[in-house]
Amino acid sequence: MTSKLKVQGRDARTLGVFPDFPPRDDMQNALHLYDDGHQAILRRYFGVNENTIILSEVPVRWTPSQQRGHRIPDFLIAFDVDRPMLVQQNGYSIRDQGKPPDFVLEVASVRTAENDVTTKRRDYANFRIPEYWRFYPTGIERYGEPIAGDRLVDDAYSSIEILEIEPDHFHGHSEVLNLDLCWDHGKLRWFDPAPGQHLLLVAEELNALAAERQARIAAEARVRELEDQLRAREER
Repeated sequence: MTSKLKVQGRDARTLGVFPDFPPRDDMQNALHLYDDGHQAILRRYFGVNENTIILSEVPVRWTPSQQRGHRIPDFLIAFDVDRPMLVQQNGYSIRDQGKPPDFVLEVASVRTAENDVTTKRRDYANFRIPEYWRFYPTGIERYGEPIAGDRLVDDAYSSIEILEIEPDHFHGHSEVLNLDLCWDHGKLRWFDPAPGQHLLLVAEELNALAAERQARIAAEARVRELEDQLRAREER
């Protein structure tokens, strides 16, 4: 017997579905989001469950049937929502989820930078998304700021303070995530204020695991060497 898929108590077939949007040829996302594994980093930090969405390039609208005004942020985080519903609907419906995403981030390029601070900023505020962040890979040289964030206050965005901690290292605090977003020598990083340390990038974690493994192998080899030396002395 085949059971019907239920999403928040409703037959999923009654939900509207987002259209398929053409894939984007975006080198910025590949270099600054995918290669460093930011989805994996934050899923590990927040935990993996069906009430949390941490994804890239998810279309957002008030409803799936909305004809105009959708946005597809480079990075989206939403808590206390229905992940199976998002999968079923092929996008994030603010009406059906009962709330907007909590956090969106755009990775700026020469082509998109102006739009990021004008129409996208307006639309994300209209969607009532609590925080909207922008990461500028080439930093001050081209855009005048390396990283920028806006927090929704009443019905409008207010700029989040960005601090230069040291040369080529900038921090801004996300109240939604309770993490600092960092521009660190051209890389996007996440900083946990509680222990006072960055969340490890995937490559850094793999390197640390490899170094730990090599140290363990070396220690085991040294133990065997000492055991052989002790055995040889006992046999004399």
